[in-house]
Amino acid sequence: MESSLRETAIAHAPFFITGPGQSDVLFTIVVWSVVLGVFGLGALYLSLHALPERLAHHANHTQIQLISILTLLALFTHNNLFWLAALVIAVVQVPDFHTPINAIADAVKAMAREKGVMSDSTGPKPVTDGDATTISADMNVQEGRKDV
Repeated sequence: MESSLRETAIAHAPFFITGPGQSDVLFTIVVWSVVLGVFGLGALYLSLHALPERLAHHANHTQIQLISILTLLALFTHNNLFWLAALVIAVVQVPDFHTPINAIADAVKAMAREKGVMSDSTGPKPVTDGDATTISADMNVQEGRKDV
């Protein structure tokens, strides 16, 4: 009776139960899927982590070294604030304030030269306004500054 019960149980066993000495197919499938899943998630994590650096590289960003350092800090310290800062720096284009201010300064210098208030020499020239004589310090600072 026990042998017939054993035969009946073996006949109705699910596919993932193997006999003695046979390889376990379900275990092999699970092991391979876990290994591939871990490698896939690792590749996704690293490619997502390099996103700010790739964005900065493709846009030819001037702050690419800062962005690279922030992404490496975020990778090694697991601090997401560094990664977020790198992403914001990579995405946001900082406007150019230097060029319009230099153009305004050059225009003011040209207007001052036309009125004869300022000469092309480097020394300060007194400006007379009624009785008082003052030196225009702002124009001298702008004139003395040379950008490379």
